[in-house]
Amino acid sequence: MSKLMKNEDAFTGLEAAIVLIAFIVVAAVFSYVMLGAGFFATGEAQRVVQTGVAQASSNLELSGPVIVTASSTTGLGKISFLLQLAAGGASIDMKKVTFTVSTAKDMETYTYDEITEEWYAKGGLQTGTAQNDMLDKFEMVMIDINTHDSKTLPTIGPNDRFTVEVKPDIGAALPINRIAPPDLLKDNNYEVY
Repeated sequence: MSKLMKNEDAFTGLEAAIVLIAFIVVAAVFSYVMLGAGFFATGEAQRVVQTGVAQASSNLELSGPVIVTASSTTGLGKISFLLQLAAGGASIDMKKVTFTVSTAKDMETYTYDEITEEWYAKGGLQTGTAQNDMLDKFEMVMIDINTHDSKTLPTIGPNDRFTVEVKPDIGAALPINRIAPPDLLKDNNYEVY
């Protein structure tokens, strides 16, 4: 009579194969998760860099001189300058731009509705007011900052240093630093540097 012997050699090989397949599946899932996280991090880094570049560079630039008008022999009554888009700059909604005039002693902030503006098209042709208040390529806008309703221009006397900061809603602010003329006559215009 023959005895049946238990031989588990093949079963051990099958267990080893199942464990090996489980390791491969776990490694595949782990690598998929790691690749997905890497692609997500790369996309976020790219978005952050693009946003940073857009906000670090100003889309506005000064076009021409800054002209001030004296309201008396002791102070300025109006600051005027032309703005245009910087090379490669995107269109700017001027209704979202603020203007801050500051001296060593005083500061006043104006919204777009509190200033006077005149629009110019390509070639310097005056077009009056903008149809959509968007500053586009080949357009310029003349900004006049003066006393408006409850806001008064900060006191800027002869030889006083003042700064006009033009702040668009997106992008860097454009600082305009100037010094008032040493001698002022009422209602005279002066180019300042």
